[in-house]
Amino acid sequence: MKKWMAVCMLCFAFFLLVSCQQKDSLPGKTTKPKAPLTGLKTEQKVAERRPVAVVMNNHPKARPQSGLDKADVVIEALAEGQITRFLAVFQSQMPETVGPVRSAREYFVTLSNGFDSIFVHHGWSPGAKEQLESGAADNINGLDFDGSLFWRADFSKPPHNSYTSYKYIKKAAEQKGYELNGETNALPFQTSEAKPSNESYNVRVDYGTKNVTNLVEYDYDKKADAYTRSSDGVTTTDRETGKPVAMQNIFIVEASHHIIDQDGRRGIDIESGGKGLLIQHGNAIETDWKNESGRILPVKDGKVLPFVPGKTWINIVPDLDAASISKGEGV
Repeated sequence: MKKWMAVCMLCFAFFLLVSCQQKDSLPGKTTKPKAPLTGLKTEQKVAERRPVAVVMNNHPKARPQSGLDKADVVIEALAEGQITRFLAVFQSQMPETVGPVRSAREYFVTLSNGFDSIFVHHGWSPGAKEQLESGAADNINGLDFDGSLFWRADFSKPPHNSYTSYKYIKKAAEQKGYELNGETNALPFQTSEAKPSNESYNVRVDYGTKNVTNLVEYDYDKKADAYTRSSDGVTTTDRETGKPVAMQNIFIVEASHHIIDQDGRRGIDIESGGKGLLIQHGNAIETDWKNESGRILPVKDGKVLPFVPGKTWINIVPDLDAASISKGEGV
């Protein structure tokens, strides 16, 4: 009798297991999708939205910027002189206001294509103009919409006062016949939760010279497990909200730079790979980097290192010696 009851119980358990598996596989029962560029849970319609990449001004007169807090990925690189510009890639969140918008450079066009983004800029260098007029990317140029879908803010002067919004970017994209939805290949993200480091590290990236100051600093907040950023001692905040811009990953990469014209414009080698420094969870990891399908990714012992789910900032520097790390308090 006991043996018969045991067999019945086993059969019942097996029935429940099969029923649960069938229930989980029923049509319409899906897991919550994740945003491809942050690895965080989101809505299906958001996961299917095409990225938008905006070239943003980082001249001291352009700060604080609008919309940087909404970007999933921000890539910072030198333009002319010692001033950097941002390529802000939006996908999981779209900005109501974004800017100041600045002119395109060839390497920003190429990096935007790595995310299959709609590329947004205001003006262009001769090389970027040649790229875009040959059809290298779906692009929206503020020169074509100045005073309509791009506006000039009255609190600053050109070229530091060109702004737009996702609402207007959508209108321009529709006019040009660009797709606004599509599958975006996901960045690699950690699948298990890692604990913040007991010894957290803050980071400095010096883009300046003896005569020009352009110092970027990242400070780690252990409680939030996130970094905040400052330029020349002033916290990077959103103009509209006043809140600090925060990120979970900082990736600093060394790439060859060379001057390509008399105006001091640069060519940057974003194809060949090189040395890198990955900062996450308060840790600093020496890595290499490679360009995989147009994206700059960290590599260690030949394997791609995953990012922490959240936002990512990538700093491209001519020499990794521009970066330095120090122990922080990890507030």
